[in-house]
Amino acid sequence: MTENYDVLIVGSGAAGLYCALHLDPGLKVLQICKKELKLSNSSLAQGGIAAVVDTAHDSIQSHFQDTMIAGGFKNNPDSLGLLVKQGPEDVRRLMEYGVDFDRREDGSLHLTLEGGHSRPRILHHKDATGREIVNRLTEAVRKLPGVEVAEHAMLTKMEKTPGGFCADVLQNGRHRRVTANFCVLATGGIGRIYEYTTNSAIATGDGITLASELGAAMKNISYIQFHPTAFAADEGRERFLISEAVRGEGAILLNCNHERYMQRYDERGDLAPRDVVSQSTIRESVRTGSNRFYLDISHKPAAFIKQRFPMIYQGLLAEGYDLTKDKIPVFPCQHYLMGGIDVDLDARTSVDGLYAAGECSHTGVHGQNRLASNSLLEAVVFSRRAAEDINRRAKQGLRPAEACALPVRTEGEELPAGLRTQLRCIMQHAYFVIPNMDAIGEGLRRAREIRDLIENGSFQCTPDYIEAKSLATIACLILEEVVNR
Repeated sequence: MTENYDVLIVGSGAAGLYCALHLDPGLKVLQICKKELKLSNSSLAQGGIAAVVDTAHDSIQSHFQDTMIAGGFKNNPDSLGLLVKQGPEDVRRLMEYGVDFDRREDGSLHLTLEGGHSRPRILHHKDATGREIVNRLTEAVRKLPGVEVAEHAMLTKMEKTPGGFCADVLQNGRHRRVTANFCVLATGGIGRIYEYTTNSAIATGDGITLASELGAAMKNISYIQFHPTAFAADEGRERFLISEAVRGEGAILLNCNHERYMQRYDERGDLAPRDVVSQSTIRESVRTGSNRFYLDISHKPAAFIKQRFPMIYQGLLAEGYDLTKDKIPVFPCQHYLMGGIDVDLDARTSVDGLYAAGECSHTGVHGQNRLASNSLLEAVVFSRRAAEDINRRAKQGLRPAEACALPVRTEGEELPAGLRTQLRCIMQHAYFVIPNMDAIGEGLRRAREIRDLIENGSFQCTPDYIEAKSLATIACLILEEVVNR
């Protein structure tokens, strides 16, 4: 049996949720969530959302220029101009959905500063802004009668058909065949391609892989951001992010000798953009022969730290560190993807009817390096524009998209153990903060071997299979782009 929808949204982060909220209520929508609705990279965003809401002390032009500088002037000025101009209105809409941004005693919004920003323009909810936004948007989407939310579901494959798309959805072990006139990919990032990442466990690049299989154009997928201040745990692959906002509130970076080092590399010091701080840390590591680095905000009042960064404070306590007293061990790790599925100003891909928004997309606003707290803004601005474009097209009349045969292997062999580990090792060794050009060619060759093994084997279509195929595809796309450059 085929289930027919007008719009298929793949992903449940800020972009997917905000898109659903701006679609015409008369449209029949299926929103697919890989796990539960509230699990996404958006939920992990600590720092905040950047927007010029205080025009007396800030300007659209200043936000534009700060973003261009951070992005190495590789940004698309048209998409960036749209982002900074329309972003403040979308931030106000978030507040209408109940997002509770922190305020000062006089009731005005508390705006903070982060690396690369020349003015305090970051709206935040403590140090859990992403979670607050996702929670409020989730509550609003749950109330929409035209939106069916499919949790614990994954798209295994999708094909273009007359009138739209036909897709296979694997939900709780059961396969569903669905059609839709339009599809919005809002599947987030690719962090699990690295040994160390701040991303959630679901960030395996599935949407980018689906788009690639449909022939959608990709752009700048090798533009990967490494966050300079991830908690450097001694064991395990997880990396607890320590927000940019901690440095914005006065924290300093120290090397293994407990000396400040950033001024040696950049006049902006500890508040330089993320790529500059990450690269400087790696160079300082080579200079000192040590990977031990620290973030220190203990000179600030303890009450302020606990009130401003409650989630980070509690997370570090659980690891045996007190943010109010201790120097916190940090080191760069993978954090964000600036490139991805190439889209226009309305989030349209090169495939008719296919849209992409959020981290899986390439709008061009970030250039080579994302300015802190611009990601949530990009997610809401361009997902709204995708919804508005779909609404315009839907008014011209819709007929159900045609179904197609989508053979899926429900039985078969299990994937060999260790393929994901090999892919992570390849990327960590060949394409970390400062690329290892000598290792990229061999890394690409091995990544292609793994991808071909996965695609051509007789393996059962399971969530593990889908994610492994995605990771192999992403590794190949990234390294191929680097080689071609």
